[in-house]
Amino acid sequence: MDFFKQIWQKELFKITSLNGLSVLLKIMVGFVTSKVIAVFIGPAGMALVGNFRNFITAVENLGILGFQNGIIKYVADYHNQEEKQRSFLATVTLTILFLVSALSVLLFYTATYWNNSLFGAAFQYSTIFKALALCLPWYIGSVFLTAVLNGFEAYGKVIKVNIIGNLIGLFLSVALVYYYKEFGALLAIVLAPVFVFFITLYYLYNQLDYFRISLSDYNVDFLRNLSEYSLMALVSAVVGPIVFLSLRNTIIQTLSYEAAGYWEALTRISSYYFLFLSTILTVYYLPKLSKSESIAATKSLFWSYFKGIIPFFLIGLVVIYVLRGYLIPILFSHDFQPVSELFFWQFIGDAFKAMALILGYQFFAKKLTKAFIVTELFSFAVLWFSGQYLVSVFGIEGIAMANAVTYGVYLITLSVYFKKQLF
Repeated sequence: MDFFKQIWQKELFKITSLNGLSVLLKIMVGFVTSKVIAVFIGPAGMALVGNFRNFITAVENLGILGFQNGIIKYVADYHNQEEKQRSFLATVTLTILFLVSALSVLLFYTATYWNNSLFGAAFQYSTIFKALALCLPWYIGSVFLTAVLNGFEAYGKVIKVNIIGNLIGLFLSVALVYYYKEFGALLAIVLAPVFVFFITLYYLYNQLDYFRISLSDYNVDFLRNLSEYSLMALVSAVVGPIVFLSLRNTIIQTLSYEAAGYWEALTRISSYYFLFLSTILTVYYLPKLSKSESIAATKSLFWSYFKGIIPFFLIGLVVIYVLRGYLIPILFSHDFQPVSELFFWQFIGDAFKAMALILGYQFFAKKLTKAFIVTELFSFAVLWFSGQYLVSVFGIEGIAMANAVTYGVYLITLSVYFKKQLF
């Protein structure tokens, strides 16, 4: 009880963009949109949506250079240094604006290539990539402005932006999928952040004076300060989607679009319950790990997580596993019933992942950039190679096995690296 009382006192539901209300709403919206996609376009359509989401994640993080966490930190750090804050925002704004403009032009003129690479020549959705190219400045702008708003510690406004953004995404998805099926599902992903940009701009109205963009304010030193945040973010946010895209395309080519859709449905379920876990880690454990100055203090935090959080998480996995036959038709449709065969290995991997997460957060807490990049790239390599092999041997069940292998190896690797803090 004391643990949960401590979390409540730290305003778990107020001081982060992933507060409890936003998480619950995001999960509810995710359930509804998944259901709509499942009913109207089926497993094959869900595979296309999964590919496009992975692609957008990579483009989004390239466009903002993985600066999000760094923007939040330095906007907050310079809150009493008005000129420095203006110079910082001018530097980041001009850098992102230049990069996004180049990405937009490149994306627009290579739309057919991306359509064929992600969806296959049988699908003619190059218009979606052209729409993304035209919307990209607003798309990246919404991510950037939300980070700035967070840096100003306007947590209430950030929460409102997240809530409104999720609701807009829900209404767009339902309407566009209903009328335009697969094309509508893809278009909704592109358009929703454009609305979020203007909503965030509205909430930043009182701080717009800080955005006096001038080349004379451009300072390369700010980019150097952001470089480590950028490296850590880009490894996960760019390499990860590329690996997932490659594996999903392997499943499509080796098995079918439907099989790829089953995997996408499974990863959606996993992402929902990991939102709660990441919230507790971000709000409660990350600040404490950052402040811990001794091995004993870090060890105590690690084991409080293993004893206080992991048992509840594992019980939740068991409950979902037992009820999977009832949950799948509710969350998706009866066409997704084969997903139930993948739960066992997926949940084994998710259990390993949950235990490894607290160790992974130590990289951020102590800014262990090189170690983070090496272990992250290693885990993606294990996922890709094991996924390619196991899918060829066991079919779609192989991708769930690869998840178990990857996070089992990842947990062992981090346990060895942090052995002093653990044992």
